[in-house]
Amino acid sequence: MDMKNMREYVGWLYYQYLLITGIYVLEPWEQSIFNTVLFTMVAMVIYTSYVFVPIHVRLALEFFELIRGQPESTVALMN
Repeated sequence: MDMKNMREYVGWLYYQYLLITGIYVLEPWEQSIFNTVLFTMVAMVIYTSYVFVPIHVRLALEFFELIRGQPESTVALMN
């Protein structure tokens, strides 16, 4: 795919984004605020998923005993 077609395709995708979200009716400064808020929310969801989902999956698997947790230490058993 050459650069002209790629540029046209990206432009078409952006135009579709404007139409689907309905922000084509907003002023340019309103569009930038909307895009900033949207980007921030998406970034927060991605970060939260990256940090917390693996922990919750591991805890769920340990709860249903599909995987074993860390073995207890022998010091704890002696007390």
